[in-house]
Amino acid sequence: MKNLFATQDLNELLARFELLNLDSPRQWGTMTVSQMLAHCIKPLEVALGKAELPQSWFGKLFGGIIKRMLLGEKPFQQNAPTSPSFIIKDNPNFDKEKQYLVTLIKEFAQNNGENIRKTPHPFFGKMTQEEWNTLTYKHLDHHLRQFGC
Repeated sequence: MKNLFATQDLNELLARFELLNLDSPRQWGTMTVSQMLAHCIKPLEVALGKAELPQSWFGKLFGGIIKRMLLGEKPFQQNAPTSPSFIIKDNPNFDKEKQYLVTLIKEFAQNNGENIRKTPHPFFGKMTQEEWNTLTYKHLDHHLRQFGC
């Protein structure tokens, strides 16, 4: 499994983001590339404690089970559901969102994840730094593949 705390894997992921442009065609789903970048920012802000979301009753009941399913080797499925909090309806500025996303990814990876929040995830509950790392990498990889990168 790729690891954002490993310099080579981090640099490879960042290079894939550099391949994106405003005209990158999506392979599935309905988001534009700008919406995808803004969407990817939201969970990173939660991971870094820059945004707070309440834990839903659904997350309290099933978050741990779903977390274990997502932590496996298989990539995320195409058209998987997302939290309504992470749905982007407007059309954000591509360059601004891309720059901010890259900044957040680097911040997330600093010092093997020392910047990651210690409080429970709003859906998955208590998570280790390695679990945050795996889920974050898989989420970013999923959306890069969505746009052919």
